[in-house]
Amino acid sequence: MAGVRTVWRVTDDGDFFCVDCGGDRRYQRLEGRRRLTVLAVPVLRRGAAEPVVECVSCRARFPERALAQPTTTRLATLLREAVHSVALGVLAAGGTESEPARRLALDAVRDAGFPDCSEERLLTLQATLAARSLSLVATEIGETVSVLTPHLSTPGRESLLLRGARIALADGPYREAERRMLTALGEALWLPSADTERLLEAAATASS
Repeated sequence: MAGVRTVWRVTDDGDFFCVDCGGDRRYQRLEGRRRLTVLAVPVLRRGAAEPVVECVSCRARFPERALAQPTTTRLATLLREAVHSVALGVLAAGGTESEPARRLALDAVRDAGFPDCSEERLLTLQATLAARSLSLVATEIGETVSVLTPHLSTPGRESLLLRGARIALADGPYREAERRMLTALGEALWLPSADTERLLEAAATASS
């Protein structure tokens, strides 16, 4: 009896998010060679098989693009860094004089995963950003946030924008620099400009 058999070999391993298991698992990257077999004996090569990713736990196999999905650990890190960047960016746009804005920014950073962050450290980092142009700061923050954006649902992206809006509004109406920073953040979050404006106005109405 003739058939085609694929012989696999492990070429890499690591952690990934297994959709079948519903969590972070170890994986093995497998490369394979196809061989024509006769009576289970390999006789002819039939070329290379597409590499696959195999979950070590459930043994399910996925295309390599499965590795593009961040693990839950990595996703938490990206979110923590994004919230940290947004808080710093809004403060850099003009909120350091206000104690309520500083406190709200600090609470956001601590809640996001930096429980030991102090106000002094936050202001030191903010001062470093303030030494640069606002447009450069907005670009850098946008780059940090854009790594996370593809993995957030629309409500998640809106929530991150609203975090920044609440910090900006803690000391009164938006300053022009704060609005520019938040508009740039909306772009990095792939939010249509109309939605960004709607959210910013809603936040302003709620705070008044």
